Amino acid sequence: MVHNYALIPKPQIGRRLIKLKLASAALTAAFIGTTGLANASGFALIDQNASGSGNAFAGAAAIAEDASTIFFNPAGMSYLPDSQFVAAGQAIKPSASFNNNDSKTIGPLGTPASLLGGNGGDPGSWAFLPNFYYAKAVTDSIHLGLGVNSPFGLETKYDNGWVGRYQALNSQLQTININPSLSFKANDYVSLGAGLNIQYADTTLTNALDVGTICYGKVNPATCGALGLTPQSSDGNVSIKGNNWGVGYNLGVILQPIQSTRIGIAYRSKINYTLKGNATFTNIAAPLAGAFPSSAVTANFVVPDTLSGSIVHQLNSQWDLLADATWTHWNLFKQLQVVETSGAVLNNQLENWQNTMRYSIGASFRYTDNLKLRVGSAYDQTPVTDATRTARIPDNSRIWLSVGANYKLSSHSSFDAGYTHIFMNNAQINQGAVGTVTGQVQGSYNSSINVIGIQYTHTF
Repeated sequence: MVHNYALIPKPQIGRRLIKLKLASAALTAAFIGTTGLANASGFALIDQNASGSGNAFAGAAAIAEDASTIFFNPAGMSYLPDSQFVAAGQAIKPSASFNNNDSKTIGPLGTPASLLGGNGGDPGSWAFLPNFYYAKAVTDSIHLGLGVNSPFGLETKYDNGWVGRYQALNSQLQTININPSLSFKANDYVSLGAGLNIQYADTTLTNALDVGTICYGKVNPATCGALGLTPQSSDGNVSIKGNNWGVGYNLGVILQPIQSTRIGIAYRSKINYTLKGNATFTNIAAPLAGAFPSSAVTANFVVPDTLSGSIVHQLNSQWDLLADATWTHWNLFKQLQVVETSGAVLNNQLENWQNTMRYSIGASFRYTDNLKLRVGSAYDQTPVTDATRTARIPDNSRIWLSVGANYKLSSHSSFDAGYTHIFMNNAQINQGAVGTVTGQVQGSYNSSINVIGIQYTHTF
C-alpha cells in the first residue's frame, strides 16, 4: 500500500501512520538497550560476589574460594566444606555526562534545525545488587548448591528536557536468576559441575515523543500549524513495560594438575525470552490523541552465552596469582523485531553487536592468618560500535582497577570487601537522522563507574 503524505491525513489514515512511526521509534530500544552503563560490557553484571571483586574477578572460574563459585563455575563446589552460606551485595554507581555536538531535528519548513534541550544531567544512579549462595555436600564426591543473583541489569535516567529525550528518558532492566547446581569430584585432579538457570527479566522504558516533528515531517505544515503543533513544542510520552521467564544452563570443569595450580573452564548458555508487555502513550496533543491508543507488544530478546578460562597458582605460602579470559557472544544481537499481538511489525532494526573478550589478572597476599589482601585489573571490550551506539547504551571499552580484602572473623565465618573503579573510554554517538521522529543525537559521553562490594560467608 502506498501513502501520499502530501495529503492532509484523515483520522483513519493518520491514526495508523503516526502510530506506526512513533511506536516504532519508541519500541526500537524497548527490550534491548535498557541498562545504560552496566559495570561489565553491554548490559552484563559480573559482580556476583565480593570475594572476587578485589581481584577484578581474575581466576573466578578456578578459585572456588566460597559458595559463590555456583555462579562462576559450579565444579568449584567440590573444594568447599560440607555446608556453606554466602550473602553478598554490591553498590554500583555509574556516572556519565553527555556533550552535545550540534544534534539536529526538522524545522517548521522541513529544513534541519538544532535539537533543543539540555545535556541530560547524570543518567547513572545508585543500584544495589544482592547475591545469595548455599552449597552442601551430600556425599564425599557430590555437592548440591543454590544461587540467587542478577546477571544482567541496571538503570539510567535522564532529565526530562534533555536533547536526547526522544531517544531515551528512563531505561531499566532487572533480572532475577535462580541457579540450582550440582558438582561431582571425579578424582583428585578433575571436578565437574552443572547448573540450571531459571531467569526472570523485567523492563521499563520511557521516552518523549515529538508529535510536532512527526506532523511537520509527514504532513502539510499548514495543517500542523492549524492543530497548534510545532516541532519540539508538543512532546508526548511513551512508557513500555515487558517481562517474562527464560531458562538456560551452566557447565564447568576444574583441573588440578598439581597441588598449587587450578585451571577452570566454565560456560553459561544464552537465554531466550519472548517479552510481553504494553506500550502506553500519555500527554498527546488532543487533536491526535486518538492515534496513540495503548497496545500490547512482544519482542524476542536474548541474553548472551559466555565461555571463561581461569587459572589460579599458589606461588608460595603468601602469594596467589590469578588470571582469566572470558568470551561473550554479543553478536546474537543482529536485529530486533517488535510486533503487536495482531502481528503487525512495529520495528525491525539491525543491531550488529560484536563478540567481546574480557581479560583480567590479579594477586592475593596473605598478610596474616586472618587477613588476605587482594588486587586486580581487567580490560573489558565493548560490543557496541560507534555506528550502533545509542543513548540507552552509551557503552564503550573499559579498564578496571580493583582492591579488596578478606578477614576471618572465626573458624566458621569471614567477611569480604572490595572496591573497583572503572575507567571508560569516551564514547561517540551519532544516533538517528534529521527529519525522523527522534531527530539526530550527536555528541560524546564521558563515563566512569564505582563499585563497592561486601560479603559474609558462614561455614557450618
